[in-house]
Amino acid sequence: MSPETAAAYSLLSAEAVRSRAQRMLALGLDDKLSNFRIDLERLDAAADLVIAAMRKAYPTLAVPFHSRWRHFSVAGQDRYAAVEDKTQWRDRAAKARSAFDLAIVSVLLDAGAGTQWRYRDTVTGQPIGRSEGLALASLDMFARGDFSSDPSDPLRADAAALGAMTPEKLSKGFQVTPANPLVGLEGRAALLHALGKQAAANPAVFARNDHARPGGLFDHLAALAEDGAIPAPRILSEVLHGLGPIWPSRLTLGGVPLGDCWRHPLMTTPDATSGLVPLHKLSQWLSYSLIEPLEQAGIAVTNLDGLTGLAEYRNGGLFVDAGVLRLRNATEVARAHDVGAALVVEWRALTVALLDRIALTIRAKLNMNAASLPLAKILQGGTWAAGRAVALERRADGSPPIKVISDGTVF
Repeated sequence: MSPETAAAYSLLSAEAVRSRAQRMLALGLDDKLSNFRIDLERLDAAADLVIAAMRKAYPTLAVPFHSRWRHFSVAGQDRYAAVEDKTQWRDRAAKARSAFDLAIVSVLLDAGAGTQWRYRDTVTGQPIGRSEGLALASLDMFARGDFSSDPSDPLRADAAALGAMTPEKLSKGFQVTPANPLVGLEGRAALLHALGKQAAANPAVFARNDHARPGGLFDHLAALAEDGAIPAPRILSEVLHGLGPIWPSRLTLGGVPLGDCWRHPLMTTPDATSGLVPLHKLSQWLSYSLIEPLEQAGIAVTNLDGLTGLAEYRNGGLFVDAGVLRLRNATEVARAHDVGAALVVEWRALTVALLDRIALTIRAKLNMNAASLPLAKILQGGTWAAGRAVALERRADGSPPIKVISDGTVF
């Protein structure tokens, strides 16, 4: 392995995300960033917003993990459970593979939908937008067998069906019309196509006990478990190595695709990773979403806080709207920014680091610790909900305070 390749693999971890995010925060606290100033005195008020959101949604503070599974509940009904309960599963592993299939496909389809798109729920008739609407649309497609090539086994996503996915098929499933546009439709379809291709090309990971399918990752992770347990950061590492090639061609190093990793001129290091800032938002969101299927299959997941907070616009918007982060040039809010722009890279990395900071403040205020209130619950309770609430208070359409150009593959 070349030094460049080894350096590239060092960026495919939660530890790399956290350490470089903390370096970005340190630069900000030294007032060296070109786009943001940081006011940590506002962190206490931001923590109060999060606690208020947690108490409103979870009065007893019995907060579940932040994961895609939360979005499958509509009007108090768990739609996935309703589908799952009607199915006769051969064993726990078969059930887990199906859950992995759904989680992986649904998370890959979960990049920002835009403010105009809505999915009309086939049960209630209600229009549902954003992440919840995307989740319900993906679940309905999954339940219909749209991601399966086997009519006798609809609750699966397999390489053959994913490889045949087109923007037109996805458009139909997501009820896209000229009057109901979905941001990044082509990018989402391309991700699913690439997912099918990657699963087919790597049978050792995705086809241990079945035909090639994303859910085969369950068998791979189960084989890595020691004494019935696997650390959460190991899940992310395997996700990044197993699914890394599906992301659109962005940065590569030593022949390794780096995924959600971007350049920033101040992130200097003495090795080949100088100038690079890994964030891995969707991969970490997916890793959080695989925890429950693993545990339901009897595999314990340890070191939950080894994963980081998610570098996305709800968490990041909370810190901007609460005044913890302030743009040096306020006019930047008037235009949309490319996801690789230094401003966006700074914002996302600072979000990851500040989520660690606000977690400490929240736990202190609630007299809880990392065991009783891990980061996965703070995100759910939580920072994501508080970010959405304050966005709706500030802007009628609930849009984030900073506009980012999305291609449907980042957030």
